[in-house]
Amino acid sequence: MGTPDSASWQDRPAPGAEPAGPEAGPAPSAADPRPRRRALVRLQDDPPVWSFGELRLRRYRARDHATVLALHREGLAQVGLRPGDGVYYDHDFFRMEDIYLRNDGEFLVGEVDGQIVAMGGLRRADLVPGGRARAFGGYAPGDPVLDAVEMVRLRVRPSAQRRGYGAAVVSALEERAAEYGYRVLRGDTTELQAPALALYRKFGWRETRREVIGGIVNIYIEKELC
Repeated sequence: MGTPDSASWQDRPAPGAEPAGPEAGPAPSAADPRPRRRALVRLQDDPPVWSFGELRLRRYRARDHATVLALHREGLAQVGLRPGDGVYYDHDFFRMEDIYLRNDGEFLVGEVDGQIVAMGGLRRADLVPGGRARAFGGYAPGDPVLDAVEMVRLRVRPSAQRRGYGAAVVSALEERAAEYGYRVLRGDTTELQAPALALYRKFGWRETRREVIGGIVNIYIEKELC
């Protein structure tokens, strides 16, 4: 690993919103006017679909390509990353089926009123090289034994941040990783992404190491699933 795949989804739950997962509380009453907390609800198993308030999470489709690529690039620009900096890369967006959908992985998009505002993926950790080599566009066939999976490409459109959407994507992807039978989740972010790192920690991820790439401190994290 070696790029800030969690860049630009500084996403904290909105007031009254559950980060992800737990059941919603009781409906508000006249005596308790607090808003009801939103819950991530699985609507369909295959292909997977969830709802989180007004957000609908579903599997990536080929016609989403231009939109998710633009969202990815918008997210990196938001934190000052750019092509040629040794960290930025997007070659996996041109092999979505090979890397994500046909190789024991997943890629989800989140829609509000039919517009994609969030996304995130799971890809086998043995498919894409780590460290500085990642930015040069490597890909290799996967090992037949499922072990580690990377949570990557977590993005929330700037205008839709701080509504709990990032947490909903994390929760849904963790659920999918467990269903596939992976042993460990891995991910990375940067020192610039304190809210992202805080949210990962809230989900039980732990830091494993740090690496400087192109003058940017990459923070590697993981979470055991079993």
